[in-house]
Amino acid sequence: MEFLFKWLRKLRKLIRRAPLSPLQFQTTGFETVPDCYFLEEEQFDEFKEGLYYPVNIGDVYDSKYQVLGKLGFGTTSTVWLARNLHNRDYVALKVYTRNWDARREIENYDLIGKANPSHRGYRLVRKALDSFVLHRDGGDYTCLVLKPLWDSWKDLVLRNPVHRFPLELLKAGLYELLLALDYLHSECKLVHTDIKMDNILSELVDKNVMKLFTKAEIEFPSPRKFVNGAPIFMSQRFERPRKMGHVVLSDFGSAVRGDQNQDNDAQPNVYRSPEVMLDMEWSYPVDIWNIWDVFEGKHLFYGIDPLMDTYTTRAHLAEVIGMLGLPPLDLIQRGRRGKEFFTEDGQWKQTDIPIPQDRSLESVEELLEGESKEKFLAFVRGMLQWRPEDRKTAKELLQDPWLTSF
Repeated sequence: MEFLFKWLRKLRKLIRRAPLSPLQFQTTGFETVPDCYFLEEEQFDEFKEGLYYPVNIGDVYDSKYQVLGKLGFGTTSTVWLARNLHNRDYVALKVYTRNWDARREIENYDLIGKANPSHRGYRLVRKALDSFVLHRDGGDYTCLVLKPLWDSWKDLVLRNPVHRFPLELLKAGLYELLLALDYLHSECKLVHTDIKMDNILSELVDKNVMKLFTKAEIEFPSPRKFVNGAPIFMSQRFERPRKMGHVVLSDFGSAVRGDQNQDNDAQPNVYRSPEVMLDMEWSYPVDIWNIWDVFEGKHLFYGIDPLMDTYTTRAHLAEVIGMLGLPPLDLIQRGRRGKEFFTEDGQWKQTDIPIPQDRSLESVEELLEGESKEKFLAFVRGMLQWRPEDRKTAKELLQDPWLTSF
């Protein structure tokens, strides 16, 4: 009898380890998107140049990852829900455009995964599970395997009719974001450089969401079109999970070493910090500068030049001056572009760009009142400082009275 029990246990283990058979997806019965409508990545020059890999739902890559549906797209990649047929885990596949050099991003993920798993922020940054290369005539396509995540903060804010988080949820989310940043800065020695709501996502702990996503794709195939034989699928969204997970900081393709000199242009236009705009060395504090947008759900600065009707550095600097006053003279002198915008004694010299009047943090923050508003603005002022060395670190912000009062 004991022999029989041992044999049954071994059989169960073998069954559990047996790879899944690939699912079968419909190849007919889907909605065809009209040729007159540019679908997702089709709008980009990279698609017109034939740089995207023609991923098909149902394909199996690297002998184990079956594509279950499309999650998103960008100028350098498309993202897909897939399942590892060997261990049965759901994963996200980030398939880069042809010959895109993803080595730095992969190296960043490798560092993030190993730096210090005991840090409280470790679980709040996205980790890579695997990577591989798809070979095709004309070039190679790097693929990054990641843990699937739910909606970004941008998506969550748009779901809310007032386009803003409830205060206590906001504080809890900010606390976790700062833990993630502290891990990135203090343990990994990395500067993210692209902190924005799109790159802050929610942990997906409800696997049923991915099962429902797959079931829907099988029963109701995604709309698609074919351009020169290459398929383009319409991205689909996960349903709302039964349980919400933690905040997860994602997308480390632009992250760089913070313990090495950095003085190149960085950050998307509206998020650029003073040190980047003035062309001086920068490091971890650039990530602190633009956290405002994360909790306000709107940009603090836009930098639209009234004479050119487009973004310019001088228009952006004028807005910052309108909010914070003139920058310290020593900061101007440290910037290689300082003389372009300021006189020798630190006055604004771009007189055809007026300094916005009647703008202050008090006037921009409209929802809080009284002591709560005062504490909140004190928290914000710890981040919005001209000098990078005057900004609080993520670790210091975690101790702020406003943030910890939840």
